[in-house]
Amino acid sequence: MSIKFRLTIMSFLQFFVWGAWLITVGNYWFATKQWSGAEFGAIFSTLGISSIIMPAITGIIADKWINAEKLYGILHILGGLALCYIPQVDNPTTFYWVIFAAMMCYMPTISLSNSVAYNILKSNDYDVVKVFPPIRVWGTVGFIAAMWITNLTGNKASVNMFYLSAFAAFALGIYSFTLPKCPPQKLISEEASVFEKLGLNAFKLFGTYKMALFFLFSMLLGGALQLTNMYGDVYLSEFAKVPEYADSFVVKYSTIILSISQISETLFILAIPFFLKRFGIKQVMLISMLAWVLRFGLFAYGNPVDGLWMIIMSCIVYGMAFDFFNISGSLFIETTTDSKIRSSAQGLFMMMSNGFGAFFGGIISGMIIDTYFTHDGVRDWHNIWLSFAGYALVIAILFAVMFKHKHNPNDVANVSH
Repeated sequence: MSIKFRLTIMSFLQFFVWGAWLITVGNYWFATKQWSGAEFGAIFSTLGISSIIMPAITGIIADKWINAEKLYGILHILGGLALCYIPQVDNPTTFYWVIFAAMMCYMPTISLSNSVAYNILKSNDYDVVKVFPPIRVWGTVGFIAAMWITNLTGNKASVNMFYLSAFAAFALGIYSFTLPKCPPQKLISEEASVFEKLGLNAFKLFGTYKMALFFLFSMLLGGALQLTNMYGDVYLSEFAKVPEYADSFVVKYSTIILSISQISETLFILAIPFFLKRFGIKQVMLISMLAWVLRFGLFAYGNPVDGLWMIIMSCIVYGMAFDFFNISGSLFIETTTDSKIRSSAQGLFMMMSNGFGAFFGGIISGMIIDTYFTHDGVRDWHNIWLSFAGYALVIAILFAVMFKHKHNPNDVANVSH
């Protein structure tokens, strides 16, 4: 098999492991187990904590002591074992700790899979900028395929989603041991302080007003990034409680409807160079924030019959909301930070949005839904989504007013697909 094809299989399975349960775990939690919303919010906070703690630690291990592809395989096998244990869990607290263990193994594999791919492509004299994006797209395809399989096999609320995920994790773990060797690079200097080794030297960027503001907004918007992953499938599935919608396509195939979001994500990546060159980094980030307002607002007013177009439109808008923020934010870091701390700064951006943002977003949204929008076990989805849309709108307005950044066409001149 060619190197590119082997890395494509790795990318596909990497996100298949996640897609098998991430979007549908809410159905298992609320419909099958009937546990509370406040505790459910904490489940998604594990993504945040793991994103803060693990990537830097595994990065050091792969740099110093163990081949990256072996560490990658070990983490997937350990994560798969945790997922296999979930069907035995009968209370929310234990569920939290088991998912936490699975995420501590899984989250660092996202950056490790990139490192492994870059390393193998470079050692085989490939142009990473050209060759890697088409390989990475297959990751999104894997995520979508897992969602479809979970839905079409009737497992969007059953424990089988975790077995499916675990099976893929074991397969990927074993497969990764067959990949070309990625020995430790030893790029981290022996004299480096613990602070530098963990990539924390980028924290000094908080000393400048503009950077501190950027990271604050990254965290605030990061709180919204996982909300539709957390609650989207539950929201669509709970239309079953309304007699006129009970047998609708949306209720039966809610996960497939939501996969339009991931398809849109893949397509909007192609539009980014055009938008960045035309509007600049700040405007593209602002477009992303307004797209989040639309994402939530359309969900608030949609329904499975005459409002179906709103649900589908919301899924299409998701691609713009998600991609434009992540990629323009990453590009802002790339063009405004010193090369010595650039990779640490990129890590800090991910830590603020996917780490602290996801952590607080998960916990606070669960508490708000339980306290203000759940009456006698029935969730008021219309007002839940409206409150999320209001939150995104406030962030967008504050960002437009407070964040000053001059568009320099040269900054984005080399943006490639």
